[in-house]
Amino acid sequence: MSDVPATTRKMMSKAKSDGTLDLRLEEIPMPTPKPGELLVRVEASPINPSDLGLFIGMADYANATKGGTAELPTLSMPVPQFARGMYAPRLDQPLTVGNEGAGIVVAAGSPDHEGMIGRAVAFATGDLYSDYCVVPVPVAIPLPDGVSPREGASSFVNPMTALSMTEVMRREGHKALIHTAAASNLGQMLNKICIADGIPLVNIVRKAEQAEILKGIGADYVVNSQDDDFFPQLVAAIEATGATLAFDAVGGGGLAGSIITAMELGLVKKMDEYSRYGSPVMKQVYIYGRLDLSPSTIPPSVGMAWGVGGFLLPNFLATISQEDRMKMGGRVMAQLKTTFASQYTDEISLTDVLNPDIIAKYDAKATGTKFLVNPTK
Repeated sequence: MSDVPATTRKMMSKAKSDGTLDLRLEEIPMPTPKPGELLVRVEASPINPSDLGLFIGMADYANATKGGTAELPTLSMPVPQFARGMYAPRLDQPLTVGNEGAGIVVAAGSPDHEGMIGRAVAFATGDLYSDYCVVPVPVAIPLPDGVSPREGASSFVNPMTALSMTEVMRREGHKALIHTAAASNLGQMLNKICIADGIPLVNIVRKAEQAEILKGIGADYVVNSQDDDFFPQLVAAIEATGATLAFDAVGGGGLAGSIITAMELGLVKKMDEYSRYGSPVMKQVYIYGRLDLSPSTIPPSVGMAWGVGGFLLPNFLATISQEDRMKMGGRVMAQLKTTFASQYTDEISLTDVLNPDIIAKYDAKATGTKFLVNPTK
């Protein structure tokens, strides 16, 4: 490890008992990989909604207090009183940040793995907003030849979530899907998967330009929730596809209820006789994001065969076999430059991550906006 610096920087987030959230870039001694581990120089890590939930959550970065130095900045942000209960389980515990990313192996903990030195690898360890990370060998996935760390940085969260949606559909006996906030990076991947696999997909967006993005990659069914005739359009698309399963990134408000109601209307039309309980066909919405933090509302017009639940990628992956997980991961690696390619709207440094003006941009949760952290920048 003669060419490796003596220290590394690592991003930390700590909710404090005084009602503030403390973010800081710390300098720590360079870790030494043990047998079965690799030391990786991080070159790219995306900012995903799941990162923001841990990193910032409901803290008020508009009223943050800056500290530290230019190289090792800190940020102290007040947490609104109504949101402090969300932080209770993690009070005064410094937590690392950065779910996934990619970099170059610079050292190995044992001679058996020295052949990986110099290889570009992707991994998901939860501490990627760092200059260097120690990574267990089984977790470090070699990127295909010709794929850079930047191209492989988002090879886990979005690709595997999109593939998991189609797997859930098959396992639960549905034949088509509905997806909200559908023009996101994940949404575009899901469209490409569904087109390739012949799965009907109804896309719900919020802007006309988002609809055009999806139509440009071949989407057949795109409806805009801001259109005056959104609900009739949604009913028609669901009737055409027979979709009875939805994945909702919005979470709050009445969208999930509207989706289930639209499903129910299409199913009732096909019933031979009236039932006061509505259609017996199960209609399911899984909430996997919370762009809207208000409660979800379900009207009484949905019948009695429906469900709304949460969906989290690691929970789903724990229910399937290692063989199936490897099959999904293999598909991602083989299509990193096509189906699973991620587009980034900006690339920032580790110190930029703690700039309140930049936080306001990457925390806006705007569809189609994705930031990449580059520790070498």
